[in-house]
Amino acid sequence: MNDELRRALMSAGLDAADVAARLDVDPKTVEQWCAGRVPYARNRAALAALVGRDEHELWPATGHLRPRVPPGGEILAIYPHRWAVPRETWLRHFAGAEREIGILAYGALFLVEDPGILHALGDRARAGVTLRLLLGDPDSPEVAERGESEGIGHVMAARIRNALALLRPLISLPAVEVRLHRTALYNSIYRADDDLLINPHIYGQPAATAPVLYARLTAGGMLAGNYVESFERVWGRARVVESD
Repeated sequence: MNDELRRALMSAGLDAADVAARLDVDPKTVEQWCAGRVPYARNRAALAALVGRDEHELWPATGHLRPRVPPGGEILAIYPHRWAVPRETWLRHFAGAEREIGILAYGALFLVEDPGILHALGDRARAGVTLRLLLGDPDSPEVAERGESEGIGHVMAARIRNALALLRPLISLPAVEVRLHRTALYNSIYRADDDLLINPHIYGQPAATAPVLYARLTAGGMLAGNYVESFERVWGRARVVESD
């Protein structure tokens, strides 16, 4: 019996049918995993990502099979899709920030329409954490092109306007600044201090189906630093959204 897996599923609000649908397996297979059967490596990684836990916590006996992370390694986890990142992971990511939060996306509507995450962002800002939000300019040709490539047309711009409306209560806070960018965005970046959730974009597909890298800024590391530099470059060219 894998009690740790059962507790992780309960904490994430998932049952066997939910997991089966997400991982494209039979619900009976999920029940066998909970009963103690160890999934194949691919399913272990996907299931661990789904519940926001480390593989070794869920299957300690497989520790010797895990790839070693080299000293100074910056990639801590990889999620196969953005939708596979548990809500609790997003919430912990932002709620744990002590210095700064930075969000670079086109709309990020999946975050700001979540009252709990929006509250966490506001709570951090009121505690003095710098909150910088970079959304796409809904009137820009770059946003129009993104909408066309995803097959949703003007809906992309509408999503951004919805996100801006939901963010209005936060914009008036001293620690918060929102800007609009006109960038052909290759990645969405969600930063909380030295931790980054990076969502590479795939042409013709919505960002929700693309993978997410969980990376950390490290001394001498270059990968996460490149994304931070990209964020700053876009920030410097973006237009400020006034609080009124």
